Parts: sequence; structure tokens; C-alpha cells
Amino acid sequence: MALRAVVFDYGMVLTGSPNAEAHDAMVRITGLPVDRFESLYWADRHAYDEGKLTGIAFWQKFLREAGLTFQPAIVEEINRHDARMWTTQNPAMLAWQLQLKQRGLLTAILSNMGDSVLENIQREFDWLPRFDVLVWSFQLRMAKPDPAIYHHTLQQLGTRAEDTLFIDDRLENIEAAEALGIRAIQFSTIDRLRADLLAAGLDSALPLP
Repeated sequence: MALRAVVFDYGMVLTGSPNAEAHDAMVRITGLPVDRFESLYWADRHAYDEGKLTGIAFWQKFLREAGLTFQPAIVEEINRHDARMWTTQNPAMLAWQLQLKQRGLLTAILSNMGDSVLENIQREFDWLPRFDVLVWSFQLRMAKPDPAIYHHTLQQLGTRAEDTLFIDDRLENIEAAEALGIRAIQFSTIDRLRADLLAAGLDSALPLP
């Protein structure tokens, strides 16, 4: 199978595990039980990724729904911890992206991403410009698994669905890509990715990680 491009999710694919210290700091500041914190955190995360909420607005809504009132400086502190939680790296996957570029394939990031997290990773990481295309959901006011964001990514790359491989850790995003004819692999570990690429017969189309 000929491939022209590989599209990567950001969180939990190009990143390592979320920064535990940053997560614990947010829980500590709010004083909420972890289960309650997690429930509120994920309830509006998709709206944040879609750009319907800014990072600050996301946390203001979170705190209102938790019945908490904090000074703006504390809200900003929580927002910074949130961005730091997602500012981690997966060196093995970043090394593989370089291998793909050296082989002549196009590479892209397609990420459900909020504004404050993007600002932080842009400050911290110098490798983002290595990708040919960067698609951040909040900037487009749409997010995976909306088919429109996949179409936009293909348009930016200038590739057809069948020429493109998509890697994401979330099954619903993989299934949405496959429904459009994009070849897709669900990511868990680098070893599993290598095995899945071999099983799909893609080792002749691209270097293995």
C-alpha cells in the first residue's frame, strides 16, 4: 500500500503520560475528591477542544459547577497547571516522525486541543515546526471525531484518504477516520504500534518505529 502521509494525534501519542504533579496540584487547589474532579474535568473538555470555551472560561465553568469561588489569580494558576499536565513528550514517537520525514513522507498533527494548552506546548517544544501540517481543533471550532476536521487535514496535506495513515489513542477517532477511507491504527505503546504496522503490511511503505 502506497502511503504519502502519517497523521499523529498529540495527547497520549506524541506525548507521554500526563504530568502527575500538575494533575495533583489542580486537585489539591480545588480541594475536590478525585472522582468529582475527574467528572467535572471531562464534562466540558470537548467544548474546550472545539473552541467554545477558552482555558480560563473552562475553569471558571468548572469551579461554578463545583460550587467553588476563587480569585482570578487562582483560576489562572489552575489553568497553567492544566496546560503543564499535557506538556509531555514521547521521545520514541518523535524519533519515528523524523524517520518518516527522512523517508520522504508528509507528517501532520491532528489534535483536539484548547488554547491554553497549545500556548504552553508552543513555548516548550521546538519540534512542532518539523510537521508539515498542524491542525488544532479549537482554531477551527470543530474536533474529532467530526468528519470535517479529517477532511480539512487531508486538504491541508494535499493527500487522499487512502494515501494517509492516522494514529490516535481513542477508538472513536480511529473509527471516524476509517469511515472516511483513511488507514488508521489505535495507539497504545510503541511496541504495539510496530506490531500493528507489520500486521498491516505497512513495513514496506514506511520505516518501523
